[in-house]
Amino acid sequence: MKKAILIVAVVMTSVMSYGQSIFDQFEDMDGVTSVVVNSKMFSMLANININTDDAESQAYIDMIKKITSLKVLTTGESSVSALMAADVTSYLKSSKLEELMRIKDGDQTVKIYVKEGKDENHVKELLMFINGLKELTAGQDININGKKRDIETVIVSLTGDIDLRQISKLTDKMNVPGGKHLKKAGENKN
Repeated sequence: MKKAILIVAVVMTSVMSYGQSIFDQFEDMDGVTSVVVNSKMFSMLANININTDDAESQAYIDMIKKITSLKVLTTGESSVSALMAADVTSYLKSSKLEELMRIKDGDQTVKIYVKEGKDENHVKELLMFINGLKELTAGQDININGKKRDIETVIVSLTGDIDLRQISKLTDKMNVPGGKHLKKAGENKN
């Protein structure tokens, strides 16, 4: 009996840590730019003293309080893009994410996946995978940390109690790549 409990515990731990850290390997990889914002930072942002008489500002604060993490990974390296695509595919097989929308325009693809939340407008997790951007970003002098880079692939992972109708406001304010696609996804859910 103890062996069975130990085996179940090990399997559950590996499954849980796999889901939480599937994209962590890219954070310190050469050729990858990463932005990671955790729940503590969102709590601090929500507590900033702003004019809460404004309904839009209050809605923004309420939304921020419900986000537990945001991770944005970008690369212009073809080999890293291939690894990212493989990891997204692997993660989708093991998670309970369902496709919300897909956009293909030439070589560019945008795929948005969600895990169902408390109602049809809310999700617990949102994963956006954008690929094939190098042609669009070439020569645009995108400056990331003082270095000029092309962007081929973007992964955006967001967890918490996410209102799809409001999420584009957050991505617009934080200048997250793919924000316009999230706006479309929120509009499609209405």
